[in-house]
Amino acid sequence: MSGLRARVIKAQSGFYTLYTEDGRELVARVRGRLKKTRRDTTLIAVGDWVTWQLMPDGTPVIEAVEPRRRALTRLKPLASGRGSRRWDRRGYLREREQVLFANPDQVVFVLACANPEPRLRMLDRLLVGAERQHIPPLICVNKADLVSPDAIRQRFGIYQRIGYQVLITSALSGEGIPQLRQHLQGKVSALVGPSGVGKTSLLNALEPGLGQRVKEVSASTGKGRHTTTVTEMFPLAIGGWVADTPGLRALALFDMEPEEIDAYFPDIAPYVPHCAFSDCSHTVEPGCAVKAALEAGHIDRHRYESYVRLHQEHRKLADMYWWGIEESEKP
Repeated sequence: MSGLRARVIKAQSGFYTLYTEDGRELVARVRGRLKKTRRDTTLIAVGDWVTWQLMPDGTPVIEAVEPRRRALTRLKPLASGRGSRRWDRRGYLREREQVLFANPDQVVFVLACANPEPRLRMLDRLLVGAERQHIPPLICVNKADLVSPDAIRQRFGIYQRIGYQVLITSALSGEGIPQLRQHLQGKVSALVGPSGVGKTSLLNALEPGLGQRVKEVSASTGKGRHTTTVTEMFPLAIGGWVADTPGLRALALFDMEPEEIDAYFPDIAPYVPHCAFSDCSHTVEPGCAVKAALEAGHIDRHRYESYVRLHQEHRKLADMYWWGIEESEKP
């Protein structure tokens, strides 16, 4: 028995739960030679398609991983919480990519209206990552029972005006749950967001018992305590799959050039061709159409500041990279 195909629906501590094409679930390890492949990305992620076979003792092993159509990724964080950017022996800056979820049909970015307060900077970064990978995003604003509708519109209306789909939900009251169910039906979706925003509660509201138990948000720190520690895919009774991912505390984007960032802001990109300089950073240059649109109120200031932060972050990394090359080439 060889060359069988399956999808990874859970990955934990070197063990991978596979869902086979004939509807079985089995737990597999990775073939040793596959582990030796040098990569700067996650070897096997939830959502990956793999080929597997049974060893003579009946143990399933993963033989190969199919190329990913798309993936939601970030810079792999170190134990300290900072991104895993390192210098190799030649002085080149190396990054490692962490795949949060592979081959999704869509990604659902979940934020809370309150408790914890919505982190719009992180949302902007997540949207950039989705735009870059051509993953259709859905913004799900949960815990609508905690604030007024006017407050929700004031905070999240900008994303609707840009053109993103924004769905207002409450796992407690059931608001928006039928609409969320329609969005998920028949698709492979990932629920992504900070800890404590209610991703697992939404799963329970979609199908009782589907999600996992969620601890209350810490009142002392305002940071979520989440029972989800690994990404796992769940089949939906209405058809399709949904993945619950661990709560994010930080998100650094992987392998992105500063010059390309403006293309992933759909509210900024239309003005870029009208800038006086083709390499305009939209920060200090004269004749910048983006800054003119900002002052005219056509671009939201919060979104512009998110762009500037990302551009400065990746400009600094690019400078470090070229400094490393120059140093390594010195006699």
